[in-house]
Amino acid sequence: MKPQNLTDVSEFLLLGLSDDPDMQPLLFGLFLSMYLVTVLGNLLIILAVSSNSHLHTPMYFFLSNLSLTDVSFSTTTIPKMLVNLQTHSKSITYAGCLTQLTFFSLFAFLESLLLTVMAYDWLVAICHPLHYLVIMNPRFYGLLVLVSFSISLLTSLLHCLMVSQLTFCEDVEVPHFFCELSQLLNLSCSDTFINNILIYFIGAILGGVPLSGIIYSYTQITSSILRVSSSDGKYKAFSTCGSHLSVVCLFYGTGLGVYLSSTVSSSHRKSAVVSVMYTVVTPMLNPFIYSLRNKDIKSTLWRIIIKKA
Repeated sequence: MKPQNLTDVSEFLLLGLSDDPDMQPLLFGLFLSMYLVTVLGNLLIILAVSSNSHLHTPMYFFLSNLSLTDVSFSTTTIPKMLVNLQTHSKSITYAGCLTQLTFFSLFAFLESLLLTVMAYDWLVAICHPLHYLVIMNPRFYGLLVLVSFSISLLTSLLHCLMVSQLTFCEDVEVPHFFCELSQLLNLSCSDTFINNILIYFIGAILGGVPLSGIIYSYTQITSSILRVSSSDGKYKAFSTCGSHLSVVCLFYGTGLGVYLSSTVSSSHRKSAVVSVMYTVVTPMLNPFIYSLRNKDIKSTLWRIIIKKA
């Protein structure tokens, strides 16, 4: 195919999840419902944390930032997909594609780092309870979130810069419902060897290192809990970090599932369907996992509902 410079590329075509016209209204209704549930659920957690002074602690500060990240993560991809489904269009501008790629990477990396920071918070709370308030002071836990955001932003801008240097062939059809980095590299007529190496390197650093940190934190937490003599104390300690562990398993489990499915299956469309799990389903389930297992969140939300009523 004849290459064309990126400045000549005006748009990409997002092929979406299905070409069947009869499926478009069903997909629109399904994803609209899931998006609204995601936004409402996560905003309710943010509202509960901000409205109750007793929840102004490091744990809930991290939780509210995670909820904000989930809302932003979903907003990066779903609204554009809904617009395309409603208008029966598949196009996304070149600038829009780069913007979507940048913000998707930003919030994906940020979610990974926030989950690691939350694991460290549990580590300090359970293994060093007497020093918890000294270690997790407002300045320190605010700095943890700021550093996590800065690392994620710099990495996402690097991804954007990588793609902006590529040239593309005339075929600009992306077999996905959003501008996913690996799919864009597949469409490029440039040599993407360095780009792929950089992707794997960044993935190993910002995926492997946080996951290793989480595993280490829970190893220490488990070791500390097992030293507790009473069974009630052990159960209470395990249950307090159960929500976070569930979210970690959901996020990394679905992400690993997407990676394995793309490796095993040659169908890009199937990989796009599997990626719905971590781009749409996971952000939607997070508020339910935290609120259903958290008495403080539930009681605060009930008080807000009763007051509004």
